[in-house]
Amino acid sequence: MEEIENRDAEKKDKNLIFGQQVKAGKRVYFIDVRATNKGDYYLSLTESRKKIADDGRVSFEKSKVFLYKEDFEKFTTSLNEAIEFIKKEQPFDPEEYAEKRRQYMESRNQGLNGSESKDLAFEDL
Repeated sequence: MEEIENRDAEKKDKNLIFGQQVKAGKRVYFIDVRATNKGDYYLSLTESRKKIADDGRVSFEKSKVFLYKEDFEKFTTSLNEAIEFIKKEQPFDPEEYAEKRRQYMESRNQGLNGSESKDLAFEDL
């Protein structure tokens, strides 16, 4: 069984041409350039989120998007428009972010100590 898993891992790494990762809190984004069996490149975007179960076990939830060359222009145009919209409508405020992060950590620590925690999700940050 382990030999099959090793072959699968080698096959995945074999078609990896270029890769980067972006760490963002409990999330890690993997931006990979991969090759099809015919040698055509495509983009593989993966979001990996760390999940901790009630019993303390750690797991990772992954979501993937595959983007092919013929769609790059449309995708980047739409992505840039969406980013600019968010920047205009809700500019990033480092002080506000720090305060929300502090509140989250405080509520999390209270929850770990058995106290009632606030309704502030990490995704709100």
